[in-house]
Amino acid sequence: MTSAAFALQQAIFAKLSGDAATTSALGGPRIYDDVPARAEFPFMTFGHSTERDWSTGTDQGCEHVITLHVWSRARGRKETQAVIAAARDALHDQELPLEGHRLVNLRHEYSEARRDSDGETFHGIARFRAITEPS
Repeated sequence: MTSAAFALQQAIFAKLSGDAATTSALGGPRIYDDVPARAEFPFMTFGHSTERDWSTGTDQGCEHVITLHVWSRARGRKETQAVIAAARDALHDQELPLEGHRLVNLRHEYSEARRDSDGETFHGIARFRAITEPS
């Protein structure tokens, strides 16, 4: 059986790659787990993720924290914030099919946009929390 964390990442990737608002804000389906060399800006990456036991005395479950990163070279934060907003709209409180698991909930926790230390890239961060259980 696929791990709940990997099944969740696959479902998020599929949802965002198929979401017209997100791909439009990115200028195409530029969503990566491993960024290709010379990737065109803007793009989104999967960042840090955690999975914790969320089981009760009678039911198994996992709590997940998923971080998505947005990278933009546009002037100002507007493009970064537009990508974050589209991803938030596509994922927050949505039902996503997971292989071998059931998504109980998926919630946006927070977002931020800031200038990266290189002085020319804007970096957006969006964090989501999910609960899954075996199907």
